[in-house]
Amino acid sequence: MDAVFFDMDGLLVDTEKLWFQVESDVMRRLGAAWSDADQENLVGGSMPATVAYMLKASGSDRSPAEIEAWMIDGVLDRLAEGFETMPGALELLGEVRASGVRTGLVTSSARVMADAVLGGIGRRDHFDIIVTGDDVRNYKPDPEPYLLAARLTGVEPANCVALEDSPNGVAAATAAGCAVVAVPSVLPIAPAPRRLVAESLKQVDVAALRALSLS
Repeated sequence: MDAVFFDMDGLLVDTEKLWFQVESDVMRRLGAAWSDADQENLVGGSMPATVAYMLKASGSDRSPAEIEAWMIDGVLDRLAEGFETMPGALELLGEVRASGVRTGLVTSSARVMADAVLGGIGRRDHFDIIVTGDDVRNYKPDPEPYLLAARLTGVEPANCVALEDSPNGVAAATAAGCAVVAVPSVLPIAPAPRRLVAESLKQVDVAALRALSLS
């Protein structure tokens, strides 16, 4: 195991409910409603996909850039108010770092959001590389984010373990060739070869990651 890659929203930090609040607020500004089912359609997706979905659902003729600005401003405002990390996430990150294995953050969120989250939890220097939605052309479930993370880290994807909470993220990591630990947040994720499904990162340690990497 040469590297461990952490997703951000829903895996490292508890921000899915924050996103739902912002999405609901934006849809109200567009004169439309937002439901749990709408959020489920977008969990683990990209900002462009979210904006396109919201414009179609609302029938609004606002520009995508304007909606994206509303979304980013809303998320940053809520992050500034404080947020929680997911159970076991920082402990596992610290254990991986202490073991000497390289680490990366791989998120579909914009870099400004990743910076806000890492600044809020004080773990910016815990990641050797950071890949955000600003760094790729193709978002999860495409493997590009994880292929880029492996390339930047200087390792083979097959020797990496990715930690994810969404089907899109799991699909991206799997397609890249990584072993995957899935901790489902909103949508269920089924077990599969080289995939460990856990209720919480409290159930995962470096030994489990190494065993999964070798499977």
